[in-house]
Amino acid sequence: MGAKLIVIDGLDSSGKETQCKILKENLIKDSFAAELISFPSYGEDYAAPIKMYLGGEFGMDPNDVNPYAASTFYAVDRFCTYKKTLSGLLEKSDVVVCDRYTSSNAIHQSSKLSGEKRQDYLKWLYEFEYDLLLIPRPDAVLFLDMPPQYAIELMRERRNKITDAVEKDIHEKNEKYLIDCYDAAKNAADYYKWETIGCVCAGKILTVEEISEKIYEKVLSIIK
Repeated sequence: MGAKLIVIDGLDSSGKETQCKILKENLIKDSFAAELISFPSYGEDYAAPIKMYLGGEFGMDPNDVNPYAASTFYAVDRFCTYKKTLSGLLEKSDVVVCDRYTSSNAIHQSSKLSGEKRQDYLKWLYEFEYDLLLIPRPDAVLFLDMPPQYAIELMRERRNKITDAVEKDIHEKNEKYLIDCYDAAKNAADYYKWETIGCVCAGKILTVEEISEKIYEKVLSIIK
């Protein structure tokens, strides 16, 4: 079979990094050649505009940078990573698990828009990254449906990936923005037909193991 690109995405603190690692481990246990890649590529020079944006150098409110401009920061990071790393991983693997992807622009940047403007943006986004920049389309996007009130609580003690401190970036500091992102994510999941993985049942967050089982069952149905 050709390599499959499987994306796990969701709100900040929804468990993406943990679930991507578990998915890779489960695939390897079942004899798949699996690799893991994460976005943004904070250690690379081409992620500099993202660091500046999230660090507040263009304004402390996420809305100080319009969604199309902010989206290009992340899209360039993906293009460069594809050319340098991801293309090779796809050639040698059965499955590449991706922690965030184009879907993150849909979640975080479309939240700055509403109505027809949001729908126009969602149409533009996939055309821009997949048809013009020619980065590969994922075989599936799994959206971790973690409602914002739970994600915000989980985020309180999470360390910042850029500074390795408890201090939050401009997305994480703004609870209204995170709530708006959840509404945008639900809209994008419906628009793009993402696979939704519920992370809360009867008012309680599911365990890491319960969520990973749901993910793996879905992924196996996609790649087999």
